[in-house]
Amino acid sequence: MSFITRRKPIAAPVHGDGQHRLKATLSWPHLVALGVGAIIGTGIYTLTGIGAGLAGPAVILSFAIAGAVCAFAALCYAEMATLIPHAGSAYTYSYAGMGELVAWIVGWSLILEYTVVCSAVAVGWSGYAQGWLAAHDWGLPAALAGGPGAGGLVNLPAVLVTLVVTGMLLVGTRESATVNFILVIIKVVALAGFVILTLPSFNPAHFHPFMPFGFSGHEDADGTKRGVMAAAALIFFAFYGFDAISTAAEETKNPSRDLTIGIIGSMVICTIIYMVVAAVALGASPYDVFSKSGEPLAFILRELKHPLTATLIAGAAIVALPTVIMVFMFGQSRVFFAMARDGLLPRGLAAISSRGVPVVVTLFTGVVAAAIAGFFPLKIIAELANAGTLAAFIATAVAMMVLRVQAKDLPRPFRTPVWWLVGPLAVAGCLYLFWSLPFLTKKLFMVWNLFGVGVYLLYGRKHSRLAPAE
Repeated sequence: MSFITRRKPIAAPVHGDGQHRLKATLSWPHLVALGVGAIIGTGIYTLTGIGAGLAGPAVILSFAIAGAVCAFAALCYAEMATLIPHAGSAYTYSYAGMGELVAWIVGWSLILEYTVVCSAVAVGWSGYAQGWLAAHDWGLPAALAGGPGAGGLVNLPAVLVTLVVTGMLLVGTRESATVNFILVIIKVVALAGFVILTLPSFNPAHFHPFMPFGFSGHEDADGTKRGVMAAAALIFFAFYGFDAISTAAEETKNPSRDLTIGIIGSMVICTIIYMVVAAVALGASPYDVFSKSGEPLAFILRELKHPLTATLIAGAAIVALPTVIMVFMFGQSRVFFAMARDGLLPRGLAAISSRGVPVVVTLFTGVVAAAIAGFFPLKIIAELANAGTLAAFIATAVAMMVLRVQAKDLPRPFRTPVWWLVGPLAVAGCLYLFWSLPFLTKKLFMVWNLFGVGVYLLYGRKHSRLAPAE
């Protein structure tokens, strides 16, 4: 059988020797909190300002478009996660639906996505942390406040928070999920406070002109891509995170019920929160003012003469944004773990500690994410993460459609409604968002995957569990 097309059977057993089997310790409240913890983060606390700078008040439309694409993808994920409740997310689904080579490319893209997301959120967290420190006259030296692109040497706060979260994940899965649950509550309460305080200052005039940079993405003379779709391609980063829930499928007590609630529930909750917060932010301050701040929500509150609340909002971001790093680092380690368990990466990477944690891949993810966060700016990191995510979303939608045709009689605890429409819409929406990314981002993504194919041909192809015995 050709290595390109060999598929992992859907009913393939999970390799259950003690060292390579994850423990089922999570229920649906943990999964909803994982999703909310991943989705509500840098996207609303930081990217709201960057997106407004790219699309103006029409950034609300950008949120709606990105959210709609993610909703279609979420429905596909819900079906695949309950059909194949194993670690690995889109990588595992692609393995069953489209073959080993496609699965490798998707898994390699997921490694890029999750690692880079951790870095992006760490940089966003650093902006709030430094704003809070500066407000208390504890500002850091310029050399330690940002990477080379920001006029410094290294973004030290971003590095430190990434390493701290790595340490928390090493403690254990259920323990990490419980901490995440508490921090998510803090985060949502802080955003509710922002909405309540800014509503009295809502000014409809801030929404005119509504679409100053047009709809489709176009590049300025300085190379910046602007427009509703350009912002949507970036803001897309703000919505995904529900896919990280699917990486926890193997650690879920009742996958058929809990995964559906976790994926769909977190998307609905977060979409509502995003739209409300973005609307009141635009109503309270002109987009071209708050878009220049690295901590836009706290900036708006300071402009409205709520300095204490601004400090509390920034404090909530400082406390709660690490939940996003935690969830995505969790997801990356599980994808890495699944690929190693299948033999496509060295199997030693799939070793599990007594606490049910894949220690080696978690440490590796933390160190690499910390290095990226220390030296690269937020915009480039977020766009590169989006490329990997879009590839995974497309793969999951295609795998769902392929298996609907080729394995139509399989029991599906959750079935994507009107799959023949939702699946193509998810693929088309993701392709359009991918096309709207800057050329440099697409180029870096292709280089990463060409390198990945080389790794597969040299190692994974021969060591795969599905490879014929020599």
